[in-house]
Amino acid sequence: MPVQFYLDVHVDKAIHDQLQIRGVDVLRAQDDDAAELSDEELLERASNFGRLLFTHDTRFKALAQKWQRQGKPFAGLLFGNKLGVTIGQYVKDLELIAKASDPKDWVSVVHHLPYK
Repeated sequence: MPVQFYLDVHVDKAIHDQLQIRGVDVLRAQDDDAAELSDEELLERASNFGRLLFTHDTRFKALAQKWQRQGKPFAGLLFGNKLGVTIGQYVKDLELIAKASDPKDWVSVVHHLPYK
């Protein structure tokens, strides 16, 4: 089964749009009426949907690492710093993850993008 993504409100809509064009299943928090949820609620929501969360927000990374230490499972988190990385690079990396990996590979994993 391909990886499905959940995008935090900080992620550019162009990433969403380009992934959809490439056939990747992606959902934005804004389109899920979840833009006002706390980070914890949003990570839990993405996990309940079985979607890997992609964000630029360092608070999410800290939260996911806390959950790892506590043994609290989540669907996975990808963190990408906005500085010095193009939208195209994120789209390329996310498409590769979606099409070449399995959701179970990402459970409770925190990973940094971009690939280099």
